[in-house]
Amino acid sequence: MNRLHNTVRPYAWGSTTAIPELLGTEPTGEPQAELWMGAHPGAPSRVDRGDGLVALDSVIAADPAAELGEATVKRFGPRLPFLLKVLAAGAPLSLQVHPDLAQARAGFADEEARGVPLDAPQRNYKDTNHKPEMLVALSPFDGLCGFRRPTEAADLVEALGVGSLAPYVDILRAHPEDRALREVLAAVLGADPDEMAATVHAATEAAARLAAAAGTPYAADYAAYAKIAHSFPGDRGIIAAMLLNHVRLQPGEALYLGAGVPHAYLEGLGVEIMANSDNVLRCGLTPKHIDVTELLRIVRFEADDPGVLRPEAASDGEELYAAPIDEFRLSRFALAPGTDARSLDRGTPQILLCTRGEARLRSDDSDTITLAPGESAFLAAGERVDLSGAGTVFRATVTA
Repeated sequence: MNRLHNTVRPYAWGSTTAIPELLGTEPTGEPQAELWMGAHPGAPSRVDRGDGLVALDSVIAADPAAELGEATVKRFGPRLPFLLKVLAAGAPLSLQVHPDLAQARAGFADEEARGVPLDAPQRNYKDTNHKPEMLVALSPFDGLCGFRRPTEAADLVEALGVGSLAPYVDILRAHPEDRALREVLAAVLGADPDEMAATVHAATEAAARLAAAAGTPYAADYAAYAKIAHSFPGDRGIIAAMLLNHVRLQPGEALYLGAGVPHAYLEGLGVEIMANSDNVLRCGLTPKHIDVTELLRIVRFEADDPGVLRPEAASDGEELYAAPIDEFRLSRFALAPGTDARSLDRGTPQILLCTRGEARLRSDDSDTITLAPGESAFLAAGERVDLSGAGTVFRATVTA
C-alpha cells in the first residue's frame, strides 16, 4: 500500500475554502476546485516505492498486471479505469452531457479522420471512452440532473411571466415528452444571442422575485437560477437549466450520472468518481465551445426523477453506492473506535480516502499508514489491508 500525494486543480469555479478546510490547511485565496486521486495523465497521484515520488500512471505502466490485477487489465486495459476526486464547487460548473461508449468511439474516430487537433477548442472527443460518474455529498450540495416532466417545466417557466418564453411553454405542453424537450432545448441553443440574453435577464430577475415571495412553488429552483445568473449573466444555459431537475443533496446522498443525462454541479463539497475520460459536450453556463448538432445527438430526451442514491449497508459494515457500471465501485466505511478492523482484500486496485476523523491501514507485513481528512492511499490488486480508526473512509475500486 502507498500513501498518495495528490494535486489540487485550481479551476475558476472552485471554492476558496472547502478543500483547505477538509485538509486542515490555510486557504491560499485562490479557487481550489478538485483534489485528484488516481492515474489520470492530466494530474496523476504520486507514490513512493523507495526511490522518491513517482507518478502512479508510470508505476502502473511498468507492471499493469501486478498493480491492477490480470482480470482488470483484461477488461479495461493497462490503466486504472477510474478517477476519484474531492470536488468543491463555489460556483456553477458548465451544463454538460457525456456520450456512451459507442458514441465516444465513433465520435473520436470521426474527429481523428477529419484532422481535428486534440487540443482544438471545438474538439468534442478527447478519447474513446465513456464518462459515467457519481457524486456523494460531503456537505449540502446543489445540482441539476436530468429532465423534468415537460408539463412541470412549462409551469415553472410560465410563472416567470416573460413573454418571449411563451413559445417554449406552448411546445412543452403540446408535444410528446421527447419531442417537446428536444425542440425547446434546440430552440434555446439556436436563438439569436442578443435576444436570448435579454430573455435570460428578464427571466432571472423574475426568478429572484419569485424566490423571495412567500409560498411560491419552485422557490428553491428560482433561487438557484438567480444565483447562477451572478456567475453567468445572460447565458442561455440558464433557460436550459429550467428544463432540468434541481436537486439538493444532504451529506451522504449521491447522484449517478449516466450517458446522455444533462447535468451541472452548482455548489457544495463532494466525493466524485468517474470513468477515466475527458469527453464532455456542453449545453451552457460556459464560454467554451457548444456543438449544438452533436449535443442534440447525444442527449437522451427522457424525463425522470433524478434518482438520489443512499448507501446500502452490508454485514461487514461496508456501505455501497450501487451503480450500473463496471469501471468503478464506490463505497464507504463509518469507523468507530474499539470495533474490529475490517479486512480489505480484493483482486482489484483500490483507493481509500479519509473524509472525517482518522483511518489506520495495516498490511500483512505490519506496515501502517494513518490517514487524516483529505488523505488517501493506493492498494495494488490482491493486497490485503486491515482498516480501523474513528471516522469515514471512502473505498474506490472496480466491479469484480
